[in-house]
Amino acid sequence: MESKLQLHGFNNLTKSLSFNIYDICYAQTEEQREAYIDYIDEMYNAERLTQILSDVVKIIGANILNIARQDYEPHGASVTMLIAEHELSNGEPDNEESPGPLPDTIVAHLDKSHVTVHTYPESHPHDGVSTFRADIDVSTCGLISPLKVLNYLIHSFDSDVVTVDYRVRGFTRDVDGTKHYIDHDINSIQNYLTEDTQNAYQMIDVNVYQENMFHTKMMLKNFNLDNYVFGVNASDLDPQEAQSIEDRLRREMLEIFYSRNVE
Repeated sequence: MESKLQLHGFNNLTKSLSFNIYDICYAQTEEQREAYIDYIDEMYNAERLTQILSDVVKIIGANILNIARQDYEPHGASVTMLIAEHELSNGEPDNEESPGPLPDTIVAHLDKSHVTVHTYPESHPHDGVSTFRADIDVSTCGLISPLKVLNYLIHSFDSDVVTVDYRVRGFTRDVDGTKHYIDHDINSIQNYLTEDTQNAYQMIDVNVYQENMFHTKMMLKNFNLDNYVFGVNASDLDPQEAQSIEDRLRREMLEIFYSRNVE
């Protein structure tokens, strides 16, 4: 067993996880688009988002100090939580490069940190494509990595496209004065995802190891039109129209995944 790194004072490393999910939908008429936005606003209102973030805080073993939440007109919501350190009984952080819970156990150690979520429903004015985006940020100071919350978050939203950014900032010193710019091994964000999640998504990594910056993009592999049309059944559509809708939805997903417009 490796000997533990003995630090001088508090662990000053800051670990920041930025998690963005996109849910794509086709709503042909103005009435259907409004119904989709209303559905999203109800499904992911400030109360529901508060519960999701509360579960995130449980996974990383923190205490909630303060909650600020707001629903917006005409749509969207935001929640911000300040969280404080919570020691495990055995004092052991879980920084192993492996998937986290969904959630049923508490394994973490944090201090003076926060979690936030903001939602952004929007729709294309002409071609019927609507997109819901949720941005979640988890920032921790100390020993634990917030990557353990990824599995729970991906399963909490209907995620067609996901982008994940993780960065370790600052440094901490050992008792001899040597600086350490990261305190856990990581090769890829993908190693924190369960096998079924890895199999469900096409994934690309863009990592800058020397800067402790990690980026993973994910796009759902399987496409079932019934999961994307709102207010109608795919089987009721004319085959040519159904193919046209599928092409538009796939294009939307590809553009978000590659962060560029497709001609």
